[in-house]
Amino acid sequence: MAADDQKLLMASDAGYGFVCTFNDLVARNRAGKAMITLPENAKALPPLEIHGDDDMLLSITQAGRMLMFPVADLPQLSKGKGNKIVSIPAAQAAAGDDKLTWLFVLPPQTSLTLYVGKRKLTLRPEDLQKFRAERGRKGTLLPRGLQRIDRVEVDLPQRASAGDSEE
Repeated sequence: MAADDQKLLMASDAGYGFVCTFNDLVARNRAGKAMITLPENAKALPPLEIHGDDDMLLSITQAGRMLMFPVADLPQLSKGKGNKIVSIPAAQAAAGDDKLTWLFVLPPQTSLTLYVGKRKLTLRPEDLQKFRAERGRKGTLLPRGLQRIDRVEVDLPQRASAGDSEE
């Protein structure tokens, strides 16, 4: 359970999403509540918590395209389909060739490590900036050989505390 005003990101693997509050998820009737509208053959992704107004949304598609933009660019709705997070052509989505596979809400100064088989690619905050674009774009293709991602590790920024020294 979360606070009533906790912001959550609701999204589908078809590339659509929106921001809602935890209070929007609460239903009064036993049968539940229709929260997210899905296009044909799409699945809902687990909700993600949004902590700050300056958080970034990072999406990676099955085809290996990565797009990053501010979470604030998405609308706040109580239910529905939402707006396009990343552009996935309808024909590819219907055929199952491409879909949204990874979605993260990243605070500023976050690093990311992508794992593909035995290879790994670490992207520092400044490296992630080249994947930044407007919401709804296709995204930038990841380097060749690193497009079918098995696992992603998010390295959250360390909170500075007394006695820490920069290396």
